[in-house]
Formats: sequence, C-alpha cells, structure tokens
Amino acid sequence: MKSDKIKLGAQNAPHRALYHALGMTEEEISRPMVGIVSSYNEIVPGHMNIDKIVDAVKLGVAMAGGNPVVFPAIAVCDGIAMGHTGMKYSLVTRDLIADSTEAMAMAHGFDALVMVPNCDKNVPGLLMAAARLNIPTVFVSGGPMLAGHVDGHKTSFSSISEAVGEFNAGKITLEKLEEYECKTCPTCGSCSGMYTANSMNCLTEALGMGLRGNGTIPAVYSSRIELAKHAGMAVMELLRKDIRPRDIMTEAAFMNALTVDMALGCSTNSMLHLPAIAHECGIEINLDITNSISAKTPNLCHLAPAGRTYVEELDEAGGVWAIMNELSKKNLLNLDCMTVTGKTVGENIKNAHNLNHDVIRPIEEPYSETGGIAVLRGNLAPDGCVVKRSAVSPKMLKHSGPARVFECEEEAQAAINAGLINPGDVVVIRYEGPKGGPGMREMLNPTSAIMGMGLGESVALITDGRFSGATRGACVGHISPEAASGGPIGIIKEGDTVLIDIPENKIELCIPEEEFGRRMAEFVPKTKELSGYLKRYAALVSSGARGAVLN
Repeated sequence: MKSDKIKLGAQNAPHRALYHALGMTEEEISRPMVGIVSSYNEIVPGHMNIDKIVDAVKLGVAMAGGNPVVFPAIAVCDGIAMGHTGMKYSLVTRDLIADSTEAMAMAHGFDALVMVPNCDKNVPGLLMAAARLNIPTVFVSGGPMLAGHVDGHKTSFSSISEAVGEFNAGKITLEKLEEYECKTCPTCGSCSGMYTANSMNCLTEALGMGLRGNGTIPAVYSSRIELAKHAGMAVMELLRKDIRPRDIMTEAAFMNALTVDMALGCSTNSMLHLPAIAHECGIEINLDITNSISAKTPNLCHLAPAGRTYVEELDEAGGVWAIMNELSKKNLLNLDCMTVTGKTVGENIKNAHNLNHDVIRPIEEPYSETGGIAVLRGNLAPDGCVVKRSAVSPKMLKHSGPARVFECEEEAQAAINAGLINPGDVVVIRYEGPKGGPGMREMLNPTSAIMGMGLGESVALITDGRFSGATRGACVGHISPEAASGGPIGIIKEGDTVLIDIPENKIELCIPEEEFGRRMAEFVPKTKELSGYLKRYAALVSSGARGAVLN
C-alpha cells in the first residue's frame, strides 16, 4: 500500500505519533488509508446534505476494511453567484479544487479516495484531481433536488429565473413571483433539471467513475445513503484489484461520455469540462469530435430546461444506464470499458431497461436523429462555439438578424430589462470569456429575461462567455477565440447582420470579406485591471475551445 511508506518501520514513528494524536488506534493505522473528499458546506443547497453522504461513505469503507479519513473541497453555488462579480469566481474554482485535492492526497499518502461532490465545477474539478492522482477512486454525489410545484406544474431553477423576466414584462404579479421564489427549490440537492451539476454527475456514471444512480437518485432519498455506503465498499474492492482512474477514463470512455451527453441533452458546460478532464488523462478532445459523435447519436431526453421532465423522473425511468442500454442497441458505445463496479460497461447495463418511454425515448423514436449539443464554426468563431440544440425552438434553428452589441453582461441585462431588445435581434455579449471576464461568466440572467419576456422564439444571444445549464433558447456560447484574445466577436458593430445556422453548424458575421479583414487588422482588444487570483487565472487560462484548461 502507498501509505505503508508513511506508516511502517521505526523511522515512521513520528508519523504514527501524529496518527495517535488524531485518536487512531493501531488497528486503524494498519488498514488502507482512504481519503473521503467532502464538499460539504452551508451555502450551496447541493452540498448541505453531503455530511450525511460522507458519514455513509465512511461506514462503507470501514465495513470493507479501510480506514476512512475526511478532508474538504470547496464549491461555489452558481445560482447564488449568478449575475454579479461572484460568477467570475465559479469556473476558476474548478482548478483550485483539482489543485488542492491533489495537494492533500499527495501530502498524506492516501491509498484510495472517495470523492463526494455535487455542483457545477466541483464535480469536474474532482474528476481532474482523480485523473492526476491515479489512485483507486469512486465518486458519489450529493444527488439532485426534487422538482418544485407551482399551479400544478413541476418547476426548477430555470422557472424562477424566467419568472423574473415575466414579472418585468408585466406578465405575472409580484405575488406570483414570490410564490415561484418559495416553491421552486423545495429540497437540498443540485437543481432538479439537466443543468450542469446533474449533467456532470450523470456523465460521471457514463465515464465509469460512479455507481448506478450517482447522477439521478434524489438527494433526499434514503437510497442515496445506501449508494454512499456501496461507494465506500466499492473503493476497497478497486484497491484490492488495483483498478485506477486512468484504467477507467480511457479515450473510449470519453467517447462513451460524449455519446451519452448527446443522447441526454446535457449542459453546454460539458464541452468545457470533458475536454479538461480528458486533458488530465493525457487525452485531447477537440470540438470536431463532438460534432462527429452528435451526427450519429440520437437525442433521447428532453429534461428541463429543454422539456417538462426532471432528473427524479429520469431516475424512475432507469437512469443513465437505461440510456446507455438504448444506445447500445445501435452499437454506439464501447461496452468493454472498465468501470468502478469492477465490471465492464456492457456487464453493467445489460439489465438496465427503459421503464418510461416518455422520459427516455426508445432509440427507434428519438426526439432527433442527432445529439443535443452542436458545435458551430465560421468567420465569427473560427475555433468553434457551442449551443444546446435540444433546447432551441425549431423556429430558431436558423436565424439571422442585426447585432446588438454589449461589452459585458450588465450592459446587456440593463438593455433587456429596459425593453430595448426587439424581435429578430442577435444580442452579442463579449469580453466575458476565460481571459476577458475573467472567469467566463454564465449568462443565465440575460437568457432567462429574454425567455420570460416572450422573445425566446425571435431573439438569439451569442457570447464568448458561457451559459448555465438552466439556459434554453438560441444561445450560442464559448465563442472562440474570445474578444480579449483578439477573436472576431470583438469586431462586431451595432447593426451588423449575424447568421446562426445550427443544422449546418455555421455562425457568420455577414460583412464583406475586405471589411472583415480591415476590422481585424485594426482591432486592439480591451484590457482590464486585475488583481489576486483572477489576475493569475487570466494569465494562465486557455481558450474555451480547449476546455479553459490552465497552461
């Protein structure tokens, strides 16, 4: 065992003295040391129950003969950080989480790890750390929130965000807005739609790093406690068999995850996180791979915000493994990939059946023959950009209109709230990319305001920033290169025509080629005065097209 180098022999008596200071018995010290990475805190609704999950994991590890030891990981609630400077500190925590977890695990010589994440950057950050450390590791998340209920309909976080737009447009009363406020998020857990947290927890299953139900069993169900105990037991079996993260997170496993991503209709943020996790495994995923997988993968689910079903219903329908079983019927997955169960994907999913064809469409009757995410290219985004195609109205799959140009999210939000955006417009928000923001803020408030004001089927929004998983509509993000790096989004002028053609994977600034060249030659990107962590981050971060990894 790795920890033996720290625990055994006379020369390690000082180490053992410190273990005794922790109250460890000789019996505990002699066992494999299993780190439990706890993302518990009291500010993120998706994390407030993680202490219960951690206790269950500890019991599972101990029952299987290990010595569980807890240490923390940070997490930001994107919903609370949304719409202000706080959102600049969301994506940047992904690397803080990976770095700090690596440091703790290496410094203390753990033999194995159980990661207990839940929210948007916390899950990929810990997956990145698992890839770096490459010691036996299992993931078990805090689980999704149950949907809320207003007027007999289920609701989720996107419902309250869009209700603000409806209120500003005079479509609902203040009393109704307050009802949404009180009833939209009724339990702990990651927000109840197929937003980024739930997307990444489901893709953790698809990668093979989580047990069945990791992404879908609701946070408040007792079966999640059972899952956590099984995760603790499973990591001990991985340790005995010496199965490590990079044995599981192979190139074929990432292709499986991308395929499930397309079928499930995950958040566009998965196009930042999967490449970053793969990068830590020594595997490069480019955006062109995404389109090739999307072209052959049918979209089987329309969970909120794309539709009216929620993660709790996906769980009842059979969960991620049931989706994978559907995909296997057309040989779209590599079934030989190893997983944390100690079995292959094929062995795991053979008896995972689709129990609700309204939630998971049979593969013969998909919502569309192509995947839920599309990558667009053109003179406006030569390195690519991303849109959640499954959440776009058919009327907006192809759209051209005059650009309404804003230098930051706040400027755009003020214009939308003031009623200055007209049907047909293309809202352009720039200098919100990884470097330019810095931190690549999510644009949920502007997109929700557009939807709530009834402009969702006539107005598009493009940005070098990114979107919350709760965003729906013709919203194109991750435009690369970003404005701060000299990208063409920086040369758009008010009134220029912008063309978005999602079926053709195309995005264009429709000005004469000579004019385009002249503007690019004269373009000098704007700069910002930065300090602290954001200054270091902006200096190191790469393009959104590369997953915003740090160079």
